[in-house]
Amino acid sequence: MIFRLTIFFDLTTFAHARLFKSCTFVWNALSLIPSYLQTLALGEIEAPVPQGTYLVNPHLISIGHGTIIEPGAYIKGPCIIGQNCSVRHGAYIRGNFIAGNECVIGHATEVKNAIMFDKAQAGHFAYLGDTILGSRVNLGAGTKCANLRLNRQNVSIYLDGDFIETDLKKFGAIIGDDSQVGCNSVTNPGTLWGKQVICYPCVNAGGYIASHQLIRSSQKAIVTPL
Repeated sequence: MIFRLTIFFDLTTFAHARLFKSCTFVWNALSLIPSYLQTLALGEIEAPVPQGTYLVNPHLISIGHGTIIEPGAYIKGPCIIGQNCSVRHGAYIRGNFIAGNECVIGHATEVKNAIMFDKAQAGHFAYLGDTILGSRVNLGAGTKCANLRLNRQNVSIYLDGDFIETDLKKFGAIIGDDSQVGCNSVTNPGTLWGKQVICYPCVNAGGYIASHQLIRSSQKAIVTPL
C-alpha cells in the first residue's frame, strides 16, 4: 500500500508506536490521538514549570525529565511531552498533542491534535494543526501546515489521477523522517511527504511526494533597474 506507515516513519524506537497499530492509512492516527491519550496516566510533570507558564488541565499534562519550559508558554491538556524537549516562550499547545524526546516547540509555534516524533523541531512561528512530523524533521521559521480547505469540505488525497477520501475535515501534513522544510513554506491540507524530502524556502506544496525528493519553486526573483 502506497500509504503504509514505513513509507513515512521508523516506529521501532518511538514510545507511542502502538497508537499506529490499528491504522489502515497513516492519516488514521490523527483521529486516534484523543482516545490514545485517554489510555495514558497523565499528570506527571517532571520538569520545572517557571512562573508565567500557563498550564490548562494540568492533571492531563505529562512532561518528561530534562525538558525546558520557558516562561510564557501555554500548554493545555491532554498532552504528553517527552524528555529533553524545549518548549519556548510563546509556544501555544492547544491539547491532543504528543511529542517524543528532544523535540522543539518554539516561539510562537502553535500545535493542536498533532504528533512529533523524536527530535522533530518546529522552532519559530510554525503552525502544526492535525499534523504528524517524523523523527528529526525540521520546520524552518514561519512554516505553516494548513489543515482546512477553503470550501470547508473533507480533505482528499490526489494520486495517480484519482482521489482518495480521508473522511477528515481537518488534516494538515504528514512529513516523513529526516525531511526538512525551508522558511516561510506552506503545505496544503492533506500533504503527505515521505522520508528525506527537502523543501526549499517560500514554497507552497501539497499532495503525495515520495521519499528522497527535492521541492523548489519555479518562480525566480526578477531584478530590474529603478
